[in-house]
Amino acid sequence: MSETERIMRPSAFPMIEPEEATRLIFENVPGPDPAAVEAVPLAEGDGRILAEDISATEDMPPFNTTAVDGYALLEADLEQSRRILGDQTAGRLSGLRVVPGTAVRIMTGAPMPDGADSVIMVEYTGEAGDTLNVQMPPKAGDNIRPKGQDLQAGQLVLKAGTLVGPAEVGLIATVNKPTFLAVRRPRIAVVSTGDEIVEPGEQAHPGQIYDSNRFSLISAVRRAYAEPVSLGIAPDTKEDLRELIHTALANYDGLITSGGVSVGKLDLVKELLEEIGTIHFGRVNLKPGKPLTFVTVEQGGKRKPVFGLPGFPVSSLVSFELFVRPAILKMGGRTNLQRQVVQVKLEHRISHSPDRNEFVRAIVTEHFDQVTGSYRYTARTTGAQNSSRLLSMLGANALLRLAPGPALIEEGQTVPALLLDRPEV
Repeated sequence: MSETERIMRPSAFPMIEPEEATRLIFENVPGPDPAAVEAVPLAEGDGRILAEDISATEDMPPFNTTAVDGYALLEADLEQSRRILGDQTAGRLSGLRVVPGTAVRIMTGAPMPDGADSVIMVEYTGEAGDTLNVQMPPKAGDNIRPKGQDLQAGQLVLKAGTLVGPAEVGLIATVNKPTFLAVRRPRIAVVSTGDEIVEPGEQAHPGQIYDSNRFSLISAVRRAYAEPVSLGIAPDTKEDLRELIHTALANYDGLITSGGVSVGKLDLVKELLEEIGTIHFGRVNLKPGKPLTFVTVEQGGKRKPVFGLPGFPVSSLVSFELFVRPAILKMGGRTNLQRQVVQVKLEHRISHSPDRNEFVRAIVTEHFDQVTGSYRYTARTTGAQNSSRLLSMLGANALLRLAPGPALIEEGQTVPALLLDRPEV
């Protein structure tokens, strides 16, 4: 029987719950390859995972320095009026020495001049010509950052496995490292399947639509701190798909397909994946995204994950958010993998599929309660929740999880919400 004569059959895969799908993914998706590291310039360091310990090579500050603008003095000097010897600015040594009856102007961050043991702030002085009038005598150590106050030579500053952000980049620069070793970002291939889709910019013929999933998923992969690689559109022919999948897994760390995982006549992706790898699940009790498929393939001595996502745009993105993003984060060496979940009160009634776990696109608003001193959350949906309506993702900052149950969730009821605009916890 030719491929065009294939008939539709019910799915042979058992329906599993989202929690079971998550467990199977985390058990079978590998962590980062310890040997897969690369040198990263500081300017490109944000969002990377350290692959080395970072230690201080010298004290910081490397000399006693002032914390304020003012005048460097001697505590034991009891003279109210003192002769100003000159200026000590940041970045150079003036060669001036403070002795009784003298002072040195000093700017924040400048090294302390010889002899001085305190700094008086400008606000507590008066200056006339080269004479300083001290209104409030300082104590030894006032407004001085001593050598090694922030870091000491040999001190461990950051551990391997740390997520690098603005503060971490600054610390690495502080210890005089222009680059650092980071876990190499996972390289994830993305391909769309289906004869009905065409590239944006080309002319769609009757019965065809433009491929949006691949570009949405490429963006989502990049936001998961991985490197997406577009493999274009694969035709729904078994041999072409087989070659494409083998090529992808030979060259990249994982593969995401979009479309071709339901029970249609020409939906070949699941059939092929079953032949070349281990299918851990092929259906999830989920709306949208029921046909989600997760497979691992042994390639070159490594286990490579393949995610077969549904063809509808919303099903594809919701499935990615719930299951693929955490997997990619794990592959990239991150330890916080799951979005924050909060309880929200509904601003209006929501219709619900009573036999499915439904993830509704919503806008969650945070409110501060003056009485309790705590925050509370309310939620409204983004409108019609059709799997094909990509507009329902627009502006959504949360997914409301509606568990199997009543067909109507009433206004004022409380449901869990997965916050899409918060970092993983």
